[in-house]
Amino acid sequence: MTRRILAPALLLLAAVAAYAADFSTPMGRVKDSVERVVSVLKDTSLNRDARWNQIAAVIDESFDFRSMSQSVLATHWKEATPEERESFTEYFSQYIEVVYRSKIEAYTDQQIRYGAETINGDRAEVETFIVTSAAEIPVNFKLKNNEGKWFAYDVVIEGVSLVANYRATFQAIVKNEGMQGLLTDIQSRIDKHRQELQQPGALPAPEKI
Repeated sequence: MTRRILAPALLLLAAVAAYAADFSTPMGRVKDSVERVVSVLKDTSLNRDARWNQIAAVIDESFDFRSMSQSVLATHWKEATPEERESFTEYFSQYIEVVYRSKIEAYTDQQIRYGAETINGDRAEVETFIVTSAAEIPVNFKLKNNEGKWFAYDVVIEGVSLVANYRATFQAIVKNEGMQGLLTDIQSRIDKHRQELQQPGALPAPEKI
């Protein structure tokens, strides 16, 4: 279920023509991320690894992984030490990137339609739709304003929240194995996907905290 939820969200970043950068609005942030990823995907001078490194940089700059991590862990975030929070945020961001690398690389000029932009204080939601030959897939980005710039902290695909989906999976692991068990589990997942992608350099095992 988790792969089905996030794959269209990240594929959205590679599905539309260029727009001018404008981080001061939620819609501007989403459109800017799309423009940059599309530009990288169409750059034939880049090899596979160089292309992915640039796309990963866009993802890192567009998403507030700390806020996402806090929402995913929920009450366990408060119980975790500062070191555990930092480690989880780093591992979680790398896990998302490595799992969905192949999805982004599968870009085939899908079309995108933009819906409404709703702003409520420092929170916002941008409606988008991935248009295929068979259907329109609703993909809503939830964003927050951090010092004048908007960053995504959740993605809702066909009514299902990315954060809520991971929360259910990871909280069960924390309950049974603790934070250290969760970090070890995510590290194993990352290494597995990197091996499948034939990426050199697995993450080091998390330190005992």
